[in-house]
Amino acid sequence: MTDVTRSELTRDPLLVARHLLGGELWSTSPEGEVGVRLVEVEAYRGGDDPASHCYRGRTARNSVMFGPAGHLYVYFVYGMHFCINVVCSQDGVPGAVLLRAGEVLEGAALARARRPAVRKDTALASGPARLAGALGITREHNGTDLLAADSSLRLVRGAGVGDEEVRSGPRVGVSTATELPWRSWVHGSPAVSSYRRGGRRRVRDGV
Repeated sequence: MTDVTRSELTRDPLLVARHLLGGELWSTSPEGEVGVRLVEVEAYRGGDDPASHCYRGRTARNSVMFGPAGHLYVYFVYGMHFCINVVCSQDGVPGAVLLRAGEVLEGAALARARRPAVRKDTALASGPARLAGALGITREHNGTDLLAADSSLRLVRGAGVGDEEVRSGPRVGVSTATELPWRSWVHGSPAVSSYRRGGRRRVRDGV
């Protein structure tokens, strides 16, 4: 497996989001290893993005989003789910890519044990909460360096996807800047989450 480089992530979140499609995220724990192929992502910027957690500036909660690139930003939503994001952009400039869905490549049995309510294997990591759950990611992983050789979470290149396989559309779970087509996915992947137009609670989902 070839790791993604930090320079590849030190770019605009929109560019990084496209770059991450087809990449892989691997989680190693005492329970075992789970690997997923990323098939749906969503870009967020900072002060020019009203849907971003950093729109109003730096706080203790969002400080990881200010860099350096390559670290994991984890947040809790609705009092029950974790969502995971790859920090990108230049150090000091907030930006991240929300990882929305993946196909489980390895460790399906462990992913099923972590997500017992999920009926189909194709749905084990379909959606931000399921993806984080399948990988065993919780708040304690916030700030993890995904590019460190000894990290329990590793971001690697994978096979990538061709432009003809990629589709883009509106972000999910935000109440502002809804017209921006900053969500991208691999067309035809059964793991891509279902698109639903949200209501008032969408503002809590932005990155």
